[in-house]
Amino acid sequence: MLSPKRQKYRKQFRGSWRKIAVKGEKLNFGGMGLKAITPGWIKDREIESCRVVLARATRKSGKYWIRIFPDKPFTKKPPEVTMGSGKGEVSHFVASVVPGRVLFEIDGLDEVSARDVFRVVSSKLSVRTKIVLKNL
Repeated sequence: MLSPKRQKYRKQFRGSWRKIAVKGEKLNFGGMGLKAITPGWIKDREIESCRVVLARATRKSGKYWIRIFPDKPFTKKPPEVTMGSGKGEVSHFVASVVPGRVLFEIDGLDEVSARDVFRVVSSKLSVRTKIVLKNL
C-alpha cells in the first residue's frame, strides 16, 4: 500500500476540511479526469484498487496519473478496548480530499472507454465524483 517514506510525527489530529479545493483543481496532464465533489478521506487501499483498474485499462495505449497521495496517518484502537489510555496505533494512511480536487487523470483513450474506466474507478472510492474534460 502507499505510505510516506518519512514522517515528522507518527500520529496526527483529524483536522478540518476546506470548503473547496485551492490546489489540484485543474487538469494538468491528461485529457479527462475524475474530480471529487464531496469531502472525505480516501484510504490507501482504495487508491491502490483504482490504480489497478487504470493500469489494466491503459495497458495497450494510454497513460494515467494519480494526483493524490495518502500522507495522513489514521489511528484506530483495537476492538473491545475501554476509553482512555491514549490514542490508538496507526492502522492505515488516508488522503484528505476536498470538493474540486482532481483525483485521477487519463489520456490516450477514446472518450467512451475513458468514461467506462472512470465509472468503475468512482465505484471504488468513498467520495462522490464527477468526470471532467480538458477545455481546449
